[in-house]
Amino acid sequence: MTQQLEPTVLVVEDDPDLRELIAETLETDGFTITQASDAAAALMHLRAFAFDAVVIDLRLPDADGMRVLDLALDSYPQIVPVVVSGYGGVTEAVAAMKRGAHDFLIKPFELPQLSKVLKTGLDRRQHRQENAEIRAQLADRFHFDGIIGNSQPMEKLFSTLSLVAPLTTTVLLQGETGTGKELVARTIHENSNRSSQRFVAFNAAAIPESLAEAELFGHSKGAFTGAVSSRIGRFELAHRGTLFIDEVALMPLALQSKLLRALQEHEIERVGESRPIKFDARVIAATSADLPALVKDGTFREDLFYRLNVVRITLPPLRDRADDIPVLARHFVDKTCQRNSLPKRTVSQDVLRALMGYDWPGNVRELENAVEHAVAMSGTESEIQPAKLPSEVLEAKESLMLPSMAIPEEGINLTAVLSRIEHELIKRCLEKTGGNKRQAARLLHLSRTTLIDKLNRLSQPKKPPAEEPADQPVEITSSSAA
Repeated sequence: MTQQLEPTVLVVEDDPDLRELIAETLETDGFTITQASDAAAALMHLRAFAFDAVVIDLRLPDADGMRVLDLALDSYPQIVPVVVSGYGGVTEAVAAMKRGAHDFLIKPFELPQLSKVLKTGLDRRQHRQENAEIRAQLADRFHFDGIIGNSQPMEKLFSTLSLVAPLTTTVLLQGETGTGKELVARTIHENSNRSSQRFVAFNAAAIPESLAEAELFGHSKGAFTGAVSSRIGRFELAHRGTLFIDEVALMPLALQSKLLRALQEHEIERVGESRPIKFDARVIAATSADLPALVKDGTFREDLFYRLNVVRITLPPLRDRADDIPVLARHFVDKTCQRNSLPKRTVSQDVLRALMGYDWPGNVRELENAVEHAVAMSGTESEIQPAKLPSEVLEAKESLMLPSMAIPEEGINLTAVLSRIEHELIKRCLEKTGGNKRQAARLLHLSRTTLIDKLNRLSQPKKPPAEEPADQPVEITSSSAA
């Protein structure tokens, strides 16, 4: 969706001089302004027109500005609301942000700052809308219903799948345990021209080495002890469909050689037979191991690696897409309640914060198990609380998430370690907020002034002032502050 050249903004402010000043400044910066002196006028304008943004003073002569905020968001979920107040503090700011405000400014504020905040909010809205449109277009052509996520890594994955799925190309999926490799493989199959045929899975980690060859290629009657009848293998079952080979790195070298020949010649031989059988199956392999490293170690065939590695797709671990955790958690709550015929449950903000603070070594699979545990432990409670989460998630939340480090005999420099941790946390919050210092300060439960003081302190040069100027630019983020 293309954003208007002149975004429309409703300015709700009872002080006429300040209202005019705000309007003049924003009009100079390219906004089209409508003014309202009180809540009644604001509500009238909101009912008549869909503004791009609204600037709301919390203290209005006829109503609380929060009422205007609520109506604006109820009527136009995509509107960008900015709340201003001369009396506000942390409590009012938090309340406004929880109710959907894009930002909160304390009077007196610099007018260019308001303009910058509005532009940032509108840019983010446009980006969200464009992503939603791309996702909707993909959904028209591809069925990605089972894969959940709106984060940047997932948008990249969806785009790649939309390109790869219609082809017959061999695909290698790499990702940690629990990232959903089989789900992605099934998605590729369901969006290919083979979707009407079978999707056949073979897990090299789940089948004993002595039986793996017979399972994959089939066997004739009497080929080995216990082979009381002939049986076709997974390759034949997947004829004209898709064969998914999971944990391919765990295949023994002898079986790797036979898999390589099958991929090269598009034919197999059943165990106990010498008659070649042609097959037509698309192969998708998956592994949680570092195949190039295994090739270097000699435990995985280099030629097989190149045969499988035609298109390699790396699935992001959950810790790299933490912004997907809230939607995943709610999905798993709904899924668990539906499967167990339980009333619908909600998830408290404290639970979401705890889930987003955990590292998830088991990825999405571990998250689903944790959510199911929490639902089970919640009994008849309608809202899931942090105490119902598994102990490992709670323990991670209660710890300071310090980096693992060995303590040497001579000890450590506590000040330096704490400084590095503080630097890293500030850097991450600034990255998360696109360089917006006010929002980063909110994430860190600091005032904006305190955050700026810390940035200045962290950017102080290590050399004496006489040798190097003290005022060095902060290099924690590449984005300008809002």
